Amino acid sequence: MIVRYGCLVAAALVAGCAPTVAPPVATSAPPTATTTTTATATTSSAPAARTVNWFDLDAGDCLADPPPVDPTVITVAVVDCTSPHRAEVYLRAPLAVNTAVTDVAGRKCNEGFTEYTGEPVGSGTFGVTYLVDSNQNRTASNPDPSTVICLLEAADGSVLTVPARR
Repeated sequence: MIVRYGCLVAAALVAGCAPTVAPPVATSAPPTATTTTTATATTSSAPAARTVNWFDLDAGDCLADPPPVDPTVITVAVVDCTSPHRAEVYLRAPLAVNTAVTDVAGRKCNEGFTEYTGEPVGSGTFGVTYLVDSNQNRTASNPDPSTVICLLEAADGSVLTVPARR
């Protein structure tokens, strides 16, 4: 079951830099031979996105797109948090079987928000949403068979470009 709570919002865009390439440099040898050397600057780029099942997300994972609301979608693209991203996982917490999901999941997510971001809940920078993994074995003696996966998003719906973790 996927439960999505809240809405997303806020963050500033950071302009990127274009890589530079040095022009070819020619050097001459004795009149019978000519050698040409080309120097190229290397560029570092963020690691490529990786695909994971949303129920395997962990705190610090950043999603390229907003969390899924379609129950048939189980994979999400996780990117480096220094790359543009739409949501960031800040907490995983156990959830009891017989709880009012909205109240308890919301309360658990609020508990971990300030510790992760350094901001109070409702500060206006981020919105909170969550996914509930209830696809666990309920026949075992585990009193907390579900997991709430808490995510934050920019309060204004914009793309995040830096990690929210402080």
